[in-house]
Amino acid sequence: MLRRKIRPMQEEQMKTATEEPLEITAGSSAVETPTTETDAEEAAAEPVARGEFEQLQAERDQLVDRLARMQAEFDNARKRAERERAEYRDYAAGSVVEQFLPVLDNFALALAANGSAEQLRNGVQLIVKQMEDVLRQLQVTAVPAVGEPFDPRMHEALGTVERDDIPDQHVAEEIRRGYKIRERLLRPAMVRVASNPRQVAE
Repeated sequence: MLRRKIRPMQEEQMKTATEEPLEITAGSSAVETPTTETDAEEAAAEPVARGEFEQLQAERDQLVDRLARMQAEFDNARKRAERERAEYRDYAAGSVVEQFLPVLDNFALALAANGSAEQLRNGVQLIVKQMEDVLRQLQVTAVPAVGEPFDPRMHEALGTVERDDIPDQHVAEEIRRGYKIRERLLRPAMVRVASNPRQVAE
């Protein structure tokens, strides 16, 4: 009778053990399996050593300092380039103005002279020639006008005038001279264009 009672109790305990999950206490040597990804990440993460942290912080400080130095060098280079451009402009303008100073001196002498109108006219003609020589040295030349075919790229038409001695659509009069430096136009020539009635009738 005693053996019969013990056997049902053992079977009941085995059944209960298979149905209930195994619980591991804190003092157990078994490792609890993580149930979520966050738990897995926390389990895999390891604390950074203090020496490694200080090394990374020093490298960061070095990179920040290097970036600040490079930015300062860039600003200095930009300021230096702007200063050099300004100095070059001043030098170029000064060399041009220097060549026109004798022309200005001659104008001042002409105004101070007590000559006749003819003498004053001759003096002004000499000054104009002197100025044209200076412009020629600077490779500044006048735009061809009178007698040339009208070119809207080089001439600015102020109107037309009937002329039978000039081909139609050619420059008959120059109101204001145009100039170009080498091949670049500085200002167009103001002109009047000929309208030849004979050619128009033909």
